[in-house]
Amino acid sequence: MLKQRELHECHVLYNLMTDPAVFPYVRYPCQSYEEYLFITKQLIVEEEQGTCISRTILDEIGHPIGTIDLYHIHHQTGFLATWIGAPYFGKGYNQRAKEAFLAELFFGHDIETIFLKIRTQNIRSKKAVEKLPYVTLANERYEQVYQSINHSQQRYNLYCVERSDFLESIGGIQHEVAT
Repeated sequence: MLKQRELHECHVLYNLMTDPAVFPYVRYPCQSYEEYLFITKQLIVEEEQGTCISRTILDEIGHPIGTIDLYHIHHQTGFLATWIGAPYFGKGYNQRAKEAFLAELFFGHDIETIFLKIRTQNIRSKKAVEKLPYVTLANERYEQVYQSINHSQQRYNLYCVERSDFLESIGGIQHEVAT
């Protein structure tokens, strides 16, 4: 479902990203394939430096359908950014990708808190994230972070995933599967 980023998938991902249903909501809205290739190379270098973790989201047969990143990693926290191509909306990829990525982050890296900033007008992402049992609205709990992401005209809600909440949630999921 997830794999490390590779340059050969950029063409497929760029075509998915430029869809009008996706493009306004991506972290790096690239205007050309060459720019997307450059940004991807930069993300690969940033991962080597430990300032981000970036993965390609794959469908069941291994085709790239989107990306998921943890960026601004600092003091055991980071921000999550995810996008999935429009042909794959509503098929459960978002939730599965997030769960796989969060498991990697919490089990394989020294991450304690993951922030998600979602534009107030992005109803699709708001509904998707609020379905996840381990995600909480954090506008008041992390007021300083909330203020820092809302310094421009663009308005965001701040959500977070705490390691303990995620581990508790997946423990419940594993228990349900086992019984």
